[in-house]
Amino acid sequence: MSALDTILNLNPERIAVTELFGAIGSPQRTAEFGRMLKAIEDNKRIRAMVVDIDSPGGAAGASEFLHNAIERVARRKPVVASIRGMGASGAYMAACAATRIVAVPMALVGSIGVISMRPMLHEALDKIGVRVQITKAGHLKDMFSSFREPTPEEREKEQALMDAVYNRFVEMVAQARRLEPARVREVATGEIFSAAQAKELGLVDELGDLEMAIDLAQALAEMPERKVMYVRPHRSLRDRLLGNVSAAAVDAFASALETRLRDRQVDLRYRY
Repeated sequence: MSALDTILNLNPERIAVTELFGAIGSPQRTAEFGRMLKAIEDNKRIRAMVVDIDSPGGAAGASEFLHNAIERVARRKPVVASIRGMGASGAYMAACAATRIVAVPMALVGSIGVISMRPMLHEALDKIGVRVQITKAGHLKDMFSSFREPTPEEREKEQALMDAVYNRFVEMVAQARRLEPARVREVATGEIFSAAQAKELGLVDELGDLEMAIDLAQALAEMPERKVMYVRPHRSLRDRLLGNVSAAAVDAFASALETRLRDRQVDLRYRY
């Protein structure tokens, strides 16, 4: 019997609240999240789930994996997505799998689109006299190389890949939100909307915070009492220790950088 099952035996019929924070894409984090969602899906004592979201999105494949995992839970019990800060791109894709979407009024929602970026280094390497030698079998094997300009054929094929992923994204949103694909394409420009705008466009159901999302989950599950448990993906001791060390290192670096920038009277709060 798992620790989650043990807790639920003592405290039956709960609403599980979990978090989807930060960029999507880490294979280990995605897999752990998927296993956690599967446990929530299978446990009959969990009557509903709330996914607390604050994420800019991330990798397309990982985002669809999370969407599918959340959708499987939603087939068996109510799921409410609660967007607290940002639910954009792949994070919005994941949120679409929920039964309902609630967003804080000042949250940012949407960014339905696909982007591929890579630095082009060939000119910089030419200036410092560095030459890259590539040996390949299959003339498109280095199609995404940063060491040369892409050929017209490569540009065409890369655009076709982006279009395929984009069309899939539009299809998923249209199906989940019960909108016509043509209507979704009108808003699938890659732009981000305020939560109020997103509600008008049909991308969000309600404006409210996490507490409202939990209340909605309780109502959808027809639970007489509001009982909540917070569930997070398992993290190994190594990950927890490294996470704390990394956080401390980042804080120290950021503090030192801010001091240097203050001394030079440089304001980097705004980016254009």
